[in-house]
Amino acid sequence: MRILIKNKSLNLNKQNTIVLFVNSKFDLEGLDNKPIYRYIDIIKKSIYLNKDEKKDLLSFDINPQIKIIIIKITKDKKIPNNNEKLGAKFFDFIQSNSFQKNLFIDSNLKFYSQSNKNFFDQFLSGMLIKSYDFDKYRTKKNNNIFHIYIYGNFKVNILRNNDKLKSLVEGINFTKDLVSEPGNILHPDEYVNRIKKLKSFGLKITILDKKKLKQLGMNALLGVGQGSIRGSYLAIIEWRGSNKKQKPIAFVGKGVCFDTGGISLKPAKFMEDMTYDMAGSAVVVGLMKTLALRKAKVNAVGVVGLVENMPDGNAQRPGDIVKSYSGKTIEILNTDAEGRLVLADALTYTEKKFKPKFIVDLATLTGAIIVSLGSEYAGLFSNDDKISDQLSKAGEKVGEKVWRMPLNENYDKLINSKKADMQNINYVGGAGSTTAAQFLQRFILNKTPWAHLDIAGMAFSKYGGALNSGGATGYGVRLLNQLIEDNYE
Repeated sequence: MRILIKNKSLNLNKQNTIVLFVNSKFDLEGLDNKPIYRYIDIIKKSIYLNKDEKKDLLSFDINPQIKIIIIKITKDKKIPNNNEKLGAKFFDFIQSNSFQKNLFIDSNLKFYSQSNKNFFDQFLSGMLIKSYDFDKYRTKKNNNIFHIYIYGNFKVNILRNNDKLKSLVEGINFTKDLVSEPGNILHPDEYVNRIKKLKSFGLKITILDKKKLKQLGMNALLGVGQGSIRGSYLAIIEWRGSNKKQKPIAFVGKGVCFDTGGISLKPAKFMEDMTYDMAGSAVVVGLMKTLALRKAKVNAVGVVGLVENMPDGNAQRPGDIVKSYSGKTIEILNTDAEGRLVLADALTYTEKKFKPKFIVDLATLTGAIIVSLGSEYAGLFSNDDKISDQLSKAGEKVGEKVWRMPLNENYDKLINSKKADMQNINYVGGAGSTTAAQFLQRFILNKTPWAHLDIAGMAFSKYGGALNSGGATGYGVRLLNQLIEDNYE
């Protein structure tokens, strides 16, 4: 199911569905469109007969030609992204009730330009996000298209802002597409090809292959992928939207395209979900596409480590010791604690190469964070209060929440190794997410402000939510885009 948004004059001589908004008391505010106004008494009477205080949406016919959908708007600033959720609910409503595919939305709202000035942008965003459907491999596809036409006093403003909205939704959907692809399709070699295509949007793409990574000494990353017939890569995506001398902001993503656990093999049950173990990288790639599409006035760099973790005669073994790009040595006690090895080299490289203002990394890193926070919050670990606060505020604004978790040097003893500088897992037990983040922090060498987002509970949903159907959620793109909009443009 797709949605196309345009402007178009309302023609009451054709069969149409008209969408009107009411306030929490079911009063029509600002309805001054003359063609519709002649039906105002019928509409008010129908609202009175059909209204339900517990429902946000209702519909009725006012004649054989015209169907009306009424949407109740509750202005509650305490509810994050309430307008987007209403847009998503509206999409579900029109899809499940088999409405005509041409819908006219009346934009004559008194409160639109005042207390709820971003209402339409957010409402349409919710519709578009909710309408995503990964049907690429289904032989019977839902090719229906809803045409949403905006008419009334504010249609020009809405459609002007819609370009920015489309850029964000396109970035989110690109992230969802990447996460939704099966492992036999989106292996590291194919992933690199898709990233290269982003050059057409004005992004600078640099790919470091296995040979180059070996020359640089990125043995932590290479060790994870050495059991796969596929390549291992570090992909660098740069956007220059501001002064060339300005330090970039940096985003680093874990891209384990499929994670069997390696020699420390995972249980068979639910292993098929490990196609989404590259979701952190997909967020970074989708964000960079969004920044390019909307011509963001910021310098940003995205760095993603792309590997496949497979069991093989050449695979990394428990007990191996590798030397990372930083020069620090790591004892591999469990090959299924692989994401932190990929990020270790990527973090040090990003800090050393680009000297950014800050680094945010994203990864489906630990099952322990799901035990801690479920699917409501991503785990936030950071060495910097400022970036932590900015991420928290951005997350509340768009409904992609983060919860700060502790880092402390006392946790270091749990990952210190007797044979190397550190070990890649805490065998004592407990604090699994914190010790993983504590491990990553060791690869920030020059005190660069850094935040780690463990999105294991947020990147994929079997049941769906207010803004997403089941599957890939695209969590993180809106969060980081809002972080940039609010603080760095």
